[in-house]
Amino acid sequence: MSAQSGAFDLLGRWLASITALQGASAKTVEAYQRDVSGFLGFLANHLGGDLGKAKLGAVKITDMRAWMAHERRRGVGPRSLARELSAVKSFYRWLGEAEGVEVTAPLATRAPKFKAQLPRPVAKDQAKAMIETVELQTLDGWTGARDTAVITLLYGCGLRISEALGLTFAAVPLGETLRIRGKGDKDRIVPVLPTARKAVDSYLALCPFSHTPDTPLFLGKKGKVLNPRHIQKVMEQTRMQLGLPATATPHAMRHSFATHLLEAGGDLRAIQELLGHASLSTTQAYTALDQAHLMAVYRKAHPKGG
Repeated sequence: MSAQSGAFDLLGRWLASITALQGASAKTVEAYQRDVSGFLGFLANHLGGDLGKAKLGAVKITDMRAWMAHERRRGVGPRSLARELSAVKSFYRWLGEAEGVEVTAPLATRAPKFKAQLPRPVAKDQAKAMIETVELQTLDGWTGARDTAVITLLYGCGLRISEALGLTFAAVPLGETLRIRGKGDKDRIVPVLPTARKAVDSYLALCPFSHTPDTPLFLGKKGKVLNPRHIQKVMEQTRMQLGLPATATPHAMRHSFATHLLEAGGDLRAIQELLGHASLSTTQAYTALDQAHLMAVYRKAHPKGG
């Protein structure tokens, strides 16, 4: 039996627990498994011997610091290391509650400091130009209408690209609202602007494939679900044509949706609901962004702001 098997058995039980009780998505579970497995692998070599509950409960602050130093030597940046530590702490919280393991040292370990990156939205006129120009990147009229519809939904409804491409024909014809299944299989209701309905209708009128309600709404040239890489590529081509920065990505359209709502006086909690953020702190990044925008305008306009 492997010296690590006891700890990895516990890891498996924790992952099963968060899947069953918290509805964690497959991607979240995969990330947790990767991050905590790396930590346990380090401990097995660092502490030696069987790595079971006793060893896990005996971990000291110095052991945690040794692991973090090891990760930094591997080239792991402060943001990624903070994410790994968060996963390890979540694992230890479960160990404390479910197994009675001592968790003081891991939970007291401080995450490395890093500068939070603000979302990088595009300006309103740039978003409009993106939507109007993207159809020029393909030769087939129906694929251009499809790409326009996808990007209009990203900006007009604040969807993630995976959410837009996860829609099926059961969602059409679009009404005034749309039910979206987001991260963690959590549903939310988003309003649908007339321009988004029009863009989707234009695509549907040209789409050459037959379908059932379960068929993916946005199809590739062979009638299969559209690959997100295609949308990323046509946006790359579009932003080059328009002279926009590399930050003008599909996800930037979602950021733009939130930022422009906030600039128009939107309520932060309402925007949180529309974006499907689990935590308000995630949405608050847009507040900082809006303040930065206001200060830039102030400095430019004020006689002594320069």
